[in-house]
Amino acid sequence: MQFVGIDVSKKHLHLSWLRDPERGLARSKAVDNTPAGHAQALAWAMQHSGAAPAELCFVLEATGVYHEAVALYLHQAEAQVVVANPLHIKRFAESHGFKTKNDRHDGQILARFGHERCPQPWQPAPEPVRQLRALLARLEALEEDRQRETNRLEKAQVQGVPAPVLDSLQAMLGTLKEQIETLSRQIDQHIDSDPGLKGQREDLKSIPGVGEKLSAHFLALFATKRFVDAKQAAAFLGLVPVERQSGTSVRARPRLAKNGDPRWRARLFLPAMVAARFNPDVSALYQRLLKAGKTKMSALGAAMRKLVQIAFGVFKHGLAYQSQCTPAP
Repeated sequence: MQFVGIDVSKKHLHLSWLRDPERGLARSKAVDNTPAGHAQALAWAMQHSGAAPAELCFVLEATGVYHEAVALYLHQAEAQVVVANPLHIKRFAESHGFKTKNDRHDGQILARFGHERCPQPWQPAPEPVRQLRALLARLEALEEDRQRETNRLEKAQVQGVPAPVLDSLQAMLGTLKEQIETLSRQIDQHIDSDPGLKGQREDLKSIPGVGEKLSAHFLALFATKRFVDAKQAAAFLGLVPVERQSGTSVRARPRLAKNGDPRWRARLFLPAMVAARFNPDVSALYQRLLKAGKTKMSALGAAMRKLVQIAFGVFKHGLAYQSQCTPAP
Protein backbone atom coordinates (compact mmCIF):
# COMPACT_ATOMS: atom_id res chain seq x y z
CA MET A 1 0.00 0.00 0.00
CA GLN A 2 1.26 3.46 -0.97
CA PHE A 3 0.42 6.33 1.41
CA VAL A 4 -0.36 9.89 0.34
CA GLY A 5 -1.05 12.62 2.88
CA ILE A 6 -3.28 15.51 1.85
CA ASP A 7 -3.25 18.77 3.78
CA VAL A 8 -6.60 20.33 2.90
CA SER A 9 -7.43 24.01 2.77
CA LYS A 10 -10.34 25.89 1.25
CA LYS A 11 -8.57 26.51 -2.06
CA HIS A 12 -5.72 24.00 -2.27
CA LEU A 13 -4.69 20.41 -1.60
CA HIS A 14 -1.07 19.81 -0.62
CA LEU A 15 -0.20 16.19 -1.40
CA SER A 16 2.77 14.27 -0.05
CA TRP A 17 3.55 10.75 -1.30
CA LEU A 18 5.65 8.77 1.16
CA ARG A 19 8.11 7.26 -1.33
CA ASP A 20 10.57 5.91 1.28
CA PRO A 21 8.94 5.16 4.65
CA GLU A 22 12.20 3.94 6.23
CA ARG A 23 14.01 7.23 5.62
CA GLY A 24 10.91 9.40 5.77
CA LEU A 25 11.38 10.70 2.23
CA ALA A 26 8.37 12.15 0.41
CA ARG A 27 7.48 13.87 -2.84
CA SER A 28 5.04 16.77 -2.75
CA LYS A 29 2.52 18.40 -5.07
CA ALA A 30 -0.06 21.18 -4.70
CA VAL A 31 -3.34 21.22 -6.65
CA ASP A 32 -6.56 23.20 -6.47
CA ASN A 33 -9.36 21.97 -4.23
CA THR A 34 -11.75 21.67 -7.18
CA PRO A 35 -13.15 18.72 -9.15
CA ALA A 36 -10.36 19.16 -11.71
CA GLY A 37 -7.80 19.31 -8.91
CA HIS A 38 -9.16 16.12 -7.35
CA ALA A 39 -8.66 14.25 -10.63
CA GLN A 40 -5.18 15.76 -10.95
CA ALA A 41 -4.29 14.62 -7.42
CA LEU A 42 -5.26 11.02 -8.14
CA ALA A 43 -3.42 10.99 -11.47
CA TRP A 44 -0.28 12.45 -9.87
CA ALA A 45 -0.29 9.85 -7.07
CA MET A 46 -0.77 7.00 -9.55
CA GLN A 47 1.96 8.30 -11.86
CA HIS A 48 4.67 8.73 -9.23
CA SER A 49 3.86 5.71 -7.07
CA GLY A 50 3.13 3.38 -9.97
CA ALA A 51 0.15 2.08 -8.01
CA ALA A 52 -3.46 1.52 -9.01
CA PRO A 53 -6.16 3.42 -7.08
CA ALA A 54 -6.92 0.35 -4.96
CA GLU A 55 -3.26 0.30 -3.84
CA LEU A 56 -3.30 3.93 -2.72
CA CYS A 57 -4.26 5.17 0.74
CA PHE A 58 -4.97 8.90 1.03
CA VAL A 59 -4.85 10.32 4.56
CA LEU A 60 -6.66 13.59 5.32
CA GLU A 61 -7.69 15.51 8.39
CA ALA A 62 -11.34 16.30 9.05
CA THR A 63 -11.37 20.03 8.15
CA GLY A 64 -14.94 21.27 8.35
CA VAL A 65 -16.51 20.66 4.94
CA TYR A 66 -13.47 21.27 2.73
CA HIS A 67 -12.20 17.69 2.81
CA GLU A 68 -15.52 16.05 1.95
CA ALA A 69 -15.55 16.49 -1.84
CA VAL A 70 -12.02 15.16 -2.42
CA ALA A 71 -12.56 12.29 0.04
CA LEU A 72 -15.73 11.26 -1.79
CA TYR A 73 -14.03 11.51 -5.19
CA LEU A 74 -11.09 9.35 -4.12
CA HIS A 75 -13.38 6.78 -2.48
CA GLN A 76 -15.50 6.52 -5.62
CA ALA A 77 -12.27 6.00 -7.59
CA GLU A 78 -11.74 2.89 -5.38
CA ALA A 79 -8.79 4.31 -3.46
CA GLN A 80 -8.63 3.90 0.30
CA VAL A 81 -9.35 7.08 2.21
CA VAL A 82 -8.62 7.84 5.87
CA VAL A 83 -10.22 10.90 7.47
CA ALA A 84 -8.28 11.35 10.69
CA ASN A 85 -9.12 13.27 13.83
CA PRO A 86 -6.92 16.44 13.83
CA LEU A 87 -6.14 15.90 17.52
CA HIS A 88 -4.78 12.43 16.76
CA ILE A 89 -2.53 13.90 14.06
CA LYS A 90 -1.31 16.60 16.43
CA ARG A 91 -0.45 14.07 19.13
CA PHE A 92 1.25 11.84 16.53
CA ALA A 93 3.43 14.74 15.38
CA GLU A 94 4.32 15.60 18.99
CA SER A 95 5.23 11.99 19.75
CA HIS A 96 7.77 12.09 16.89
CA GLY A 97 9.14 15.45 17.95
CA PHE A 98 8.07 17.26 14.78
CA LYS A 99 8.27 21.04 15.28
CA THR A 100 7.90 22.42 11.76
CA LYS A 101 4.38 23.24 10.60
CA ASN A 102 3.54 24.17 7.03
CA ASP A 103 1.31 22.76 4.31
CA ARG A 104 4.00 20.56 2.76
CA HIS A 105 5.24 19.22 6.09
CA ASP A 106 1.70 18.54 7.32
CA GLY A 107 1.09 16.36 4.28
CA GLN A 108 4.19 14.30 5.12
CA ILE A 109 3.02 13.84 8.71
CA LEU A 110 -0.37 12.60 7.47
CA ALA A 111 1.30 10.10 5.14
CA ARG A 112 3.55 8.81 7.94
CA PHE A 113 0.55 8.56 10.26
CA GLY A 114 -1.21 6.33 7.73
CA HIS A 115 1.86 4.17 7.23
CA GLU A 116 2.60 3.65 10.93
CA ARG A 117 -0.91 3.48 12.42
CA CYS A 118 -2.90 1.79 9.60
CA PRO A 119 -6.14 3.56 10.65
CA GLN A 120 -9.61 2.38 9.69
CA PRO A 121 -10.62 3.42 6.15
CA TRP A 122 -13.31 6.08 5.83
CA GLN A 123 -16.72 5.22 4.42
CA PRO A 124 -19.00 7.98 3.06
CA ALA A 125 -22.56 8.28 4.26
CA PRO A 126 -25.28 7.20 1.79
CA GLU A 127 -26.54 9.90 -0.56
CA PRO A 128 -29.90 10.37 1.25
CA VAL A 129 -28.01 10.98 4.50
CA ARG A 130 -25.67 13.50 2.86
CA GLN A 131 -28.70 15.35 1.52
CA LEU A 132 -30.28 15.30 4.98
CA ARG A 133 -27.13 16.76 6.51
CA ALA A 134 -27.14 19.59 3.98
CA LEU A 135 -30.81 20.36 4.65
CA LEU A 136 -30.28 20.37 8.42
CA ALA A 137 -27.22 22.61 8.14
CA ARG A 138 -29.20 25.12 6.09
CA LEU A 139 -32.10 25.02 8.54
CA GLU A 140 -29.76 25.66 11.44
CA ALA A 141 -28.19 28.61 9.62
CA LEU A 142 -31.62 30.13 8.99
CA GLU A 143 -32.59 29.69 12.63
CA GLU A 144 -29.40 31.46 13.72
CA ASP A 145 -30.18 34.29 11.31
CA ARG A 146 -33.69 34.57 12.73
CA GLN A 147 -32.31 34.81 16.27
CA ARG A 148 -29.90 37.55 15.23
CA GLU A 149 -32.67 39.52 13.53
CA THR A 150 -34.89 39.06 16.57
CA ASN A 151 -32.14 40.48 18.78
CA ARG A 152 -31.72 43.43 16.42
CA LEU A 153 -35.46 44.09 16.45
CA GLU A 154 -35.59 44.09 20.25
CA LYS A 155 -32.63 46.45 20.41
CA ALA A 156 -34.17 48.74 17.77
CA GLN A 157 -37.47 48.90 19.65
CA VAL A 158 -35.67 49.96 22.83
CA GLN A 159 -33.64 52.59 20.98
CA GLY A 160 -36.71 54.05 19.26
CA VAL A 161 -35.33 53.83 15.71
CA PRO A 162 -37.31 55.15 12.70
CA ALA A 163 -40.26 53.17 11.41
CA PRO A 164 -38.53 52.12 8.13
CA VAL A 165 -35.85 50.30 10.15
CA LEU A 166 -38.49 48.45 12.18
CA ASP A 167 -40.38 47.58 8.98
CA SER A 168 -37.19 46.21 7.42
CA LEU A 169 -36.43 44.04 10.43
CA GLN A 170 -39.98 42.72 10.64
CA ALA A 171 -40.02 41.98 6.90
CA MET A 172 -36.76 40.07 7.20
CA LEU A 173 -38.11 38.07 10.14
CA GLY A 174 -41.22 37.23 8.11
CA THR A 175 -39.09 36.00 5.21
CA LEU A 176 -36.91 33.91 7.50
CA LYS A 177 -40.01 32.41 9.15
CA GLU A 178 -41.35 31.34 5.75
CA GLN A 179 -37.99 29.89 4.72
CA ILE A 180 -37.67 27.93 7.97
CA GLU A 181 -41.18 26.50 7.65
CA THR A 182 -40.56 25.54 4.01
CA LEU A 183 -37.23 23.89 4.76
CA SER A 184 -38.69 22.03 7.76
CA ARG A 185 -41.38 20.56 5.49
CA GLN A 186 -38.73 19.60 2.93
CA ILE A 187 -36.72 17.79 5.61
CA ASP A 188 -39.81 15.84 6.69
CA GLN A 189 -40.61 14.99 3.05
CA HIS A 190 -37.04 13.90 2.39
CA ILE A 191 -37.05 11.55 5.38
CA ASP A 192 -40.53 10.20 4.57
CA SER A 193 -39.47 9.50 0.96
CA ASP A 194 -36.77 7.08 2.16
CA PRO A 195 -38.21 3.99 3.91
CA GLY A 196 -35.01 3.37 5.86
CA LEU A 197 -34.72 6.91 7.19
CA LYS A 198 -38.43 7.07 7.93
CA GLY A 199 -38.39 3.87 10.00
CA GLN A 200 -35.27 4.90 11.90
CA ARG A 201 -36.78 8.29 12.69
CA GLU A 202 -39.96 6.72 14.03
CA ASP A 203 -37.89 4.51 16.30
CA LEU A 204 -35.93 7.51 17.59
CA LYS A 205 -39.11 9.52 18.17
CA SER A 206 -40.39 6.73 20.41
CA ILE A 207 -37.80 7.84 23.00
CA PRO A 208 -39.35 10.28 25.53
CA GLY A 209 -37.43 13.51 25.08
CA VAL A 210 -36.61 13.03 21.39
CA GLY A 211 -38.85 15.00 19.03
CA GLU A 212 -39.02 15.83 15.33
CA LYS A 213 -35.92 18.02 15.12
CA LEU A 214 -33.60 16.04 17.41
CA SER A 215 -34.55 12.74 15.76
CA ALA A 216 -33.50 14.14 12.37
CA HIS A 217 -30.14 15.29 13.78
CA PHE A 218 -29.58 11.88 15.40
CA LEU A 219 -30.27 10.24 12.03
CA ALA A 220 -27.64 12.35 10.29
CA LEU A 221 -25.11 11.83 13.09
CA PHE A 222 -25.36 8.07 13.53
CA ALA A 223 -25.61 7.30 9.81
CA THR A 224 -22.53 9.42 9.09
CA LYS A 225 -20.13 8.61 11.93
CA ARG A 226 -20.79 4.87 12.38
CA PHE A 227 -19.77 4.73 16.03
CA VAL A 228 -18.64 1.40 17.46
CA ASP A 229 -20.75 1.75 20.59
CA ALA A 230 -22.81 4.21 22.63
CA LYS A 231 -19.80 5.27 24.72
CA GLN A 232 -17.95 6.36 21.60
CA ALA A 233 -20.95 8.39 20.47
CA ALA A 234 -21.14 10.18 23.83
CA ALA A 235 -17.39 10.82 23.79
CA PHE A 236 -17.57 12.28 20.28
CA LEU A 237 -20.12 14.82 21.51
CA GLY A 238 -18.03 15.77 24.54
CA LEU A 239 -20.45 14.27 27.06
CA VAL A 240 -18.07 12.05 29.01
CA PRO A 241 -16.80 13.12 32.45
CA VAL A 242 -13.13 14.08 32.74
CA GLU A 243 -11.34 13.74 36.07
CA ARG A 244 -8.24 15.65 37.25
CA GLN A 245 -6.85 13.97 40.35
CA SER A 246 -3.28 13.24 41.33
CA GLY A 247 -2.01 12.36 44.79
CA THR A 248 -3.35 14.62 47.51
CA SER A 249 -2.78 18.03 45.91
CA VAL A 250 -4.79 17.81 42.68
CA ARG A 251 -8.48 17.26 43.40
CA ALA A 252 -10.39 19.06 40.67
CA ARG A 253 -14.10 18.44 40.29
CA PRO A 254 -14.98 16.14 37.33
CA ARG A 255 -16.45 17.98 34.35
CA LEU A 256 -17.70 17.23 30.85
CA ALA A 257 -15.00 16.90 28.23
CA LYS A 258 -16.84 19.36 25.93
CA ASN A 259 -14.86 18.38 22.87
CA GLY A 260 -16.57 18.24 19.51
CA ASP A 261 -19.30 20.52 18.18
CA PRO A 262 -20.78 22.71 20.96
CA ARG A 263 -24.02 23.01 18.99
CA TRP A 264 -24.76 19.39 19.83
CA ARG A 265 -24.68 20.06 23.56
CA ALA A 266 -26.95 23.08 23.07
CA ARG A 267 -29.23 20.91 20.95
CA LEU A 268 -29.47 18.28 23.70
CA PHE A 269 -29.99 20.62 26.66
CA LEU A 270 -33.78 21.06 26.57
CA PRO A 271 -34.53 17.49 25.40
CA ALA A 272 -32.46 16.21 28.34
CA MET A 273 -34.52 18.33 30.73
CA VAL A 274 -37.69 16.80 29.28
CA ALA A 275 -36.20 13.31 29.44
CA ALA A 276 -35.19 13.86 33.07
CA ARG A 277 -38.90 14.17 33.84
CA PHE A 278 -40.63 11.81 31.43
CA ASN A 279 -38.06 9.21 30.30
CA PRO A 280 -37.90 6.42 32.93
CA ASP A 281 -34.26 5.51 32.28
CA VAL A 282 -33.00 9.09 32.18
CA SER A 283 -35.18 10.13 35.12
CA ALA A 284 -33.87 7.28 37.29
CA LEU A 285 -30.28 8.29 36.58
CA TYR A 286 -30.98 11.99 37.13
CA GLN A 287 -32.71 11.44 40.49
CA ARG A 288 -30.04 9.00 41.66
CA LEU A 289 -27.30 11.55 40.99
CA LEU A 290 -29.19 14.32 42.78
CA LYS A 291 -29.64 12.10 45.83
CA ALA A 292 -25.91 11.34 45.74
CA GLY A 293 -25.19 15.05 46.12
CA LYS A 294 -24.41 15.96 42.53
CA THR A 295 -25.37 19.42 41.30
CA LYS A 296 -28.31 19.81 38.92
CA MET A 297 -25.97 20.74 36.06
CA SER A 298 -23.83 17.64 36.64
CA ALA A 299 -26.93 15.46 36.73
CA LEU A 300 -28.23 17.13 33.58
CA GLY A 301 -24.93 16.44 31.81
CA ALA A 302 -25.34 12.78 32.71
CA ALA A 303 -28.93 12.93 31.42
CA MET A 304 -27.69 14.28 28.08
CA ARG A 305 -25.16 11.46 27.85
CA LYS A 306 -27.81 8.85 28.72
CA LEU A 307 -30.18 10.22 26.10
CA VAL A 308 -27.48 9.93 23.43
CA GLN A 309 -26.68 6.37 24.50
CA ILE A 310 -30.34 5.36 24.37
CA ALA A 311 -30.74 6.95 20.94
CA PHE A 312 -27.68 5.14 19.64
CA GLY A 313 -29.01 1.80 20.91
CA VAL A 314 -32.38 2.38 19.27
CA PHE A 315 -30.72 3.37 15.98
CA LYS A 316 -28.24 0.49 15.99
CA HIS A 317 -30.74 -2.25 16.76
CA GLY A 318 -33.62 -0.82 14.70
CA LEU A 319 -36.11 -1.19 17.54
CA ALA A 320 -38.45 1.27 19.20
CA TYR A 321 -37.56 2.47 22.68
CA GLN A 322 -38.22 0.08 25.57
CA SER A 323 -37.54 1.23 29.10
CA GLN A 324 -35.01 -0.80 31.07
CA CYS A 325 -36.37 0.31 34.44
CA THR A 326 -39.57 1.42 36.11
CA PRO A 327 -40.23 5.10 36.86
CA ALA A 328 -39.14 6.32 40.29
CA PRO A 329 -42.05 6.57 42.78
